[in-house]
Amino acid sequence: MLRPRVIPVLLLSESGFVKTKRFKERRYIGDPINSLRIFNDKEVDEIVILNIEATIKNQGPDFAQVGELASECFMPLAYGGGIRSAADVERLFSAGVEKVILGTAAAERPCFVREVSSVFGAQSVVVCLDIRRNWRGKPLVYTRCGSKDTGRDAVDFALELQDLGAGEIILQSIDRDGTGRGYDLDLIRDIAAKLTIPFVACGGAGSIDDLKSVIGFGAAAAAGSFFVYYGKHQAVLISYLENHEILNLR
Repeated sequence: MLRPRVIPVLLLSESGFVKTKRFKERRYIGDPINSLRIFNDKEVDEIVILNIEATIKNQGPDFAQVGELASECFMPLAYGGGIRSAADVERLFSAGVEKVILGTAAAERPCFVREVSSVFGAQSVVVCLDIRRNWRGKPLVYTRCGSKDTGRDAVDFALELQDLGAGEIILQSIDRDGTGRGYDLDLIRDIAAKLTIPFVACGGAGSIDDLKSVIGFGAAAAAGSFFVYYGKHQAVLISYLENHEILNLR
């Protein structure tokens, strides 16, 4: 049986790595290089870095910074934020990124997913869907750091992206981000029944049981707060699971 995928997600801003709650209330976590070195020491299998300011500020990736971060990673790095062209993607791969993560660009120009996938291969293309439920409970896709409602149904759009050549989907719950009250299991269950490509659940992890629940549905388990906070007062302490804990998630 394959080893369960457990992925730390780090949010990058100009000040360094930060953590949010429901995509707001940013809190500084630490210097990016030092944080990555700690995750290296903990032998993390893979890591996601999302620049949460690039699209809002209409900026592209900082390729020099990404290259510096990639050079510090002993694990595969997936990067997202400000990616708008195939040229951006090519430069990110040259900088040492293993997978690119498309968000707003994929929602606003779905054909961009096909363009990137056809050139670089589906295995290197991830689409991150930021999801918020409306008053009826329908999961809708948001863009631009959760500020714009696209009106797209999350499940339907995930299937469309799969057909366009996405190799992987990240489902990120805005409502549960940073809360520690568990993943949106109903949405994950719905996605699991329909997608045939790998998908990653993110937003709400507060315990090992939460990670285990999404892995039981066939998803990879991603988290932010769970790996950077400790205790009821949420002191900043970067952590990761021991090898036996990951194997016990199956």
